Amino acid sequence: MEVSKSDWSLYRKKIAGWQESFMEKLCAEYAAILSDSSIAASERFWTLERRIKEDKRLSGVQVEMRKSNMRYDLARLVAEEAITLDDLSEFSTELQEAVRMIIRF
Repeated sequence: MEVSKSDWSLYRKKIAGWQESFMEKLCAEYAAILSDSSIAASERFWTLERRIKEDKRLSGVQVEMRKSNMRYDLARLVAEEAITLDDLSEFSTELQEAVRMIIRF
């Protein structure tokens, strides 16, 4: 199934905002790690380093903008909780169904 021009255009408009919101959430989680004084400073440091290393690979942080991968990228964004299925309400029904099918597998 080919992605429609309107879906692709909408995706390009929304992705930066979604990623910014997701990274804001991550920053809050990082701040919580750093401010947990019940844990040794070294443990907080290495925990944060590990989290950043893992998180920077997420689609909610960076994604290669390819029309052919858009459905899979949207499914990953949902799986990562960077967005919800409700965030896809403006997209075509076909695209929403394709993302739901990918998530099920």
